[in-house]
Amino acid sequence: MVNVFSSRTAGGGARPICDLTQSYAPVGGGGIGTYLRQKRDYVLAHGDQRLLQIVPGPEDRVIENGRHVWVEIGAEQVRGSPNYRFITRTRAVREVLERYRPQIIESQCPWVLPWTAINYRRAHPDTALVAGYHTDFPNTHVYRVGAALFGDFVARGLRRLSAGYAEITYREFDRVYTLGQDMRGALTQYGVAHVDVLSLGVDAATFHPQCRDPGLRAALGLPQSGPLLIYAGRLDNEKRADRLMAMFRALPADLGASMILVGDGKLRDSLAEAARGLRVVLPGYCADRAKLARLLASADIYVSAMADETFGLSVLEAQACGLPVVGFASGAMIQRVPPALGTLVPLDDVAAMARAVVSIWHSDPAAIGARARAHVVQAFSWDQTFMTLFGEVYPRAQTAAWRRLTRAGWLRRPLAQPLLAGQRTG
Repeated sequence: MVNVFSSRTAGGGARPICDLTQSYAPVGGGGIGTYLRQKRDYVLAHGDQRLLQIVPGPEDRVIENGRHVWVEIGAEQVRGSPNYRFITRTRAVREVLERYRPQIIESQCPWVLPWTAINYRRAHPDTALVAGYHTDFPNTHVYRVGAALFGDFVARGLRRLSAGYAEITYREFDRVYTLGQDMRGALTQYGVAHVDVLSLGVDAATFHPQCRDPGLRAALGLPQSGPLLIYAGRLDNEKRADRLMAMFRALPADLGASMILVGDGKLRDSLAEAARGLRVVLPGYCADRAKLARLLASADIYVSAMADETFGLSVLEAQACGLPVVGFASGAMIQRVPPALGTLVPLDDVAAMARAVVSIWHSDPAAIGARARAHVVQAFSWDQTFMTLFGEVYPRAQTAAWRRLTRAGWLRRPLAQPLLAGQRTG
């Protein structure tokens, strides 16, 4: 493969901030993809900061658009998750970092690439490292998968090993942020104390009840009567979309319910087969945010079967569209869905989930949805997310980097130019 990076130059100007992640997919992607897009838009709208974003792709590619640089590193597809790719060519990533010399690297995933950033920082000690800890992977990924494959005893051993890896890895970062207090507590147990909590946001202007389309049901071949349920996210084992189908089958026939499963993933074919003869449609992944808002706002109840939701960005978007939520009382769902905004039931109790759908439908779902939107508009915005990131998390990371330099006996000098004009710096 031709190395496209060797012939490119970084150009002049300030050293950029860099996003580095494996957790990106152009189709079927979730919260991190949304975060990257929103961060790009925020940076370009504020000040003169440069932003470098490095993700996996089908081949090496660099797109420079003013102050935004988008880099795809050619990577193989993840087996069983065809929309995702996994970067193993860390030398190519390192070449990009050497070319653009970022002042801050923000790592968004736990495997391989954090150590690429760490090794780069060892060669360039004035680089500040920030990590987003989005999933408690020793429990969510390692233990649960290990228990299913090898049993509890082996899985607990694997969890201890991965917890040790988490401790070693995230202690190397100047600052770590999580999306909730529960995840912050998990990192504290792993011996990582320099942790902030960063709340994500929602575009409440795009995701709005006014996007409701009375003609959507007819366009999808669904009846006009009965509640319309909707889920938006990956259709895979981690998101447990198969539980939604089990819940739908448990609904009483006279309810006349329909359901839309928006997304793509390795369970899509099996779910489509299971949906034969049912009022269930699978329109695929929706990349257009306005079209997704139309789908959400045209439904009546949002449903989620996640057990380990780390933040619940799709839940916020549904609430912004005026939907009550039904899901399992687990993970971040407990914070996203207080009793006034929907109903949470015990984990994996699909019968109870079906009863919750019936109860909400026979109460006042519009009033619940109105409260949900008011809550989201008041408490969640992308501007606040990035004001916290650039005004608090990044400066703390730079302060830690400065202390690290002075302890090592480096000559005192500024680490980098100020972040975004008009942002808090302390």
